[in-house]
Amino acid sequence: MEKLDLIFKNGKIVTESGVENCDLGISDGQISAIGDLSDNAEVIEDATDLLILPGGVDAHVHIDQPSGPDVEMADNFQSATMSAAAGGNTTVLPFAMQEKGQSLRECVENYHKKAKDNLYIDTSFHLIISDPSPQVLGQELPALARDGYTSFKVFMTYDDLVLNDEELLKVFEVAKKEKTLVMVHAEGYDAIRYLTKKLEEEGKVAPYFHGISRPQIVEREATHRAISHAQIVDIPIVIVHVSGNEALSQIKWAKEKGIRVFSETCPQYICLTEDDMKGLNMDFEGAKYVCSPPPRDLESQKAIWEGIIDGTFDIFSSDHCPFKFKDKKGKDRPGARTSFKWVPNGIPGVETRLPILFSEGVSKKRISLERFVELTSTNPAKMYGLHPQKGSIKIGSDADLTIWDPNKIDTIRQSDLHHGSDYTPFEGIEVRGWPIQTWLRGQKIYEKNKFLKQNNLGQYISRGFSSL
Repeated sequence: MEKLDLIFKNGKIVTESGVENCDLGISDGQISAIGDLSDNAEVIEDATDLLILPGGVDAHVHIDQPSGPDVEMADNFQSATMSAAAGGNTTVLPFAMQEKGQSLRECVENYHKKAKDNLYIDTSFHLIISDPSPQVLGQELPALARDGYTSFKVFMTYDDLVLNDEELLKVFEVAKKEKTLVMVHAEGYDAIRYLTKKLEEEGKVAPYFHGISRPQIVEREATHRAISHAQIVDIPIVIVHVSGNEALSQIKWAKEKGIRVFSETCPQYICLTEDDMKGLNMDFEGAKYVCSPPPRDLESQKAIWEGIIDGTFDIFSSDHCPFKFKDKKGKDRPGARTSFKWVPNGIPGVETRLPILFSEGVSKKRISLERFVELTSTNPAKMYGLHPQKGSIKIGSDADLTIWDPNKIDTIRQSDLHHGSDYTPFEGIEVRGWPIQTWLRGQKIYEKNKFLKQNNLGQYISRGFSSL
């Protein structure tokens, strides 16, 4: 055998299909040998008592995205991908968000400019369709799909993003023609507006009432409607960030009927509850936990775990959507104190996604190591056209690896994290099992809280079609 660039010795390799004690060889940034290897390599890494996993693929993150007047997202591509790498990820998929009236092609070009030379790890863009004009549907979206932008997201809520039912169906028709995958934010817009107005009239404006304004019912209704539209057009869809049993029941119903519906959940739905939004005493501290859909109750946490365990959920993403609790002048976020309606919807989480699921899932014996890899790496890569280049430990795959110490115990603290936010909603959670090294295409980029490479090693990856 020719001399390898790198060999991992004495580790335990974990894939979606099994666990194996063997060596792993790397050449030219790719996995080139698996088995009992000699020490014929430039570099030998001893992985005794450690796990070797495919690098995490976080398929749902928001980076440097327009967020409305007086609101600035806390992460640019440099800070977000740095944070992702520290959390064991080697690929992230953020969104190029079209603003109303904007050319979709122009939107994509703007995001490439933001990302250029600012990537610690690899990235690829989903598209967000907010203005499905005849030009977008007839020309831009098909052309971009053929250029490797093979997934896009639509919203059923938010003033600047919501699509009506006819628009959703038209977008779905393009997806069918181009064989692209549609992600759906499923919450009922009119019901949320009605409930928000009612709560404000009653003087119920604290962050806690964000959750009351978007109960599980509006998520359930929108999920069922999205599935029905997908049935009419006959396409697969992904229901993203599922928060509780009401929406999950619709997904289970659809899957039992043989309807092709994929589903995703996130750390906030297994770690946080609606009570977190009460803050210390129904105060503004609760804004640190505001996201959409919001955290639910303990029964919902139980339902989400059941979906993770029984295979209903296909992927586990962070929905990293970072804002700052204080603005640049050290004051509260603009306007947010006047009503929950003005609190930016989103929390940081790209760095803590993998440790939280590992600790709560693998370490507590709820799920296997193989299921962990499937949810966090292999299935996201398959779903969004990156497999087998990403998401697996196979001959010819990119040598994107995360080395785990399954017995390392530590506590999540804002002071240790690398994102641009000034807080973490997961502060104080004790975690057992941490990623201690991150390797991108055979190069060690992170080890024990130190970055070993410059921030421009990451590349933009053009994608194929879903293989899930």
